[in-house]
Amino acid sequence: MTDQSNLALSPIETLTSAIETPTSATDKPTKSALTVLSPSQWQAFLTLGISKTSRGSVLKTCDHKGPLYVQKAFYPEGKDTAHIYLLHPPGGLVSGDELTITANLGSDTHALITTPGAGRVYRAREDKTLQHQITCLNVEQNAIMEWLPQETILYPNAHTRLENRINLAEGAKFIGWEITCFGLPANQLDFAQGQAEQGFEVRQQGQLKVRERLIIDQSKPSILNAKAGMNGLPINGLMVAGPFNEPASLEPLIDALRELCQDHNALCGVTLVEEYLLVRSLHNDSEQMKQVFSQCWRLIRPQLIDKQACEPRIWAT
Repeated sequence: MTDQSNLALSPIETLTSAIETPTSATDKPTKSALTVLSPSQWQAFLTLGISKTSRGSVLKTCDHKGPLYVQKAFYPEGKDTAHIYLLHPPGGLVSGDELTITANLGSDTHALITTPGAGRVYRAREDKTLQHQITCLNVEQNAIMEWLPQETILYPNAHTRLENRINLAEGAKFIGWEITCFGLPANQLDFAQGQAEQGFEVRQQGQLKVRERLIIDQSKPSILNAKAGMNGLPINGLMVAGPFNEPASLEPLIDALRELCQDHNALCGVTLVEEYLLVRSLHNDSEQMKQVFSQCWRLIRPQLIDKQACEPRIWAT
């Protein structure tokens, strides 16, 4: 994986994290038609459909408008697991961009989706027009989704909203993470006047199981360095895995994950919330955080889906 460390975090103003279990209807983003608002401004979508056939988990449909697409699926683990690389040639979001990524996994399929490099949200224009990305992963009965993108770098003065919505049917499994670098610390550039709102939701058969929210603005700049906030560490990471069939038996796995985090000298927390494992981390080096999360994934994957880890080949380039 490309070393994007030292590209990190900045003004976090409101940091809230809540796990809830209400019931409500599944929220799905509306797929809007492509609108080119200016030569550097896109409203675009990518919708993937993975189906079970005699040839395994097949990328059956790939509907896209704008600069988002995939070339083909790869099968380093055999026909039942499709590895898919999301490509975004512009490399990042500018003011006014709205990108919607949807993956629909049919029953009994398995997809691992990643990216070839870091995503970026560039400096917003003076009018602070929103830079918006929505990711919606719909996982049907007994299907498996692994969402393992590389980090997202928020440039100083970005103004962004990043939403992740995971909808799991009965028997479906999910492993995924989000790693965010605020500002460019290697260049001594913090998040300055940037604004960011992130959401990560997991629903199981329509019931909300995990909800994480992170809001960064200029109202409470002390949270960046506060012990109860970011503790002066510019990279924020969240990993979610589940649901586990027998969560009461996970104590050895939790102990192993915590030991792994200590070996990396990472500020990490590993918690079990009902049937879901959550790993939260703060760091000053994004490459180190990716190593921590990928090693956690190697431990979690056999326990959750009974398959040994097989890293996407593109991570080695």
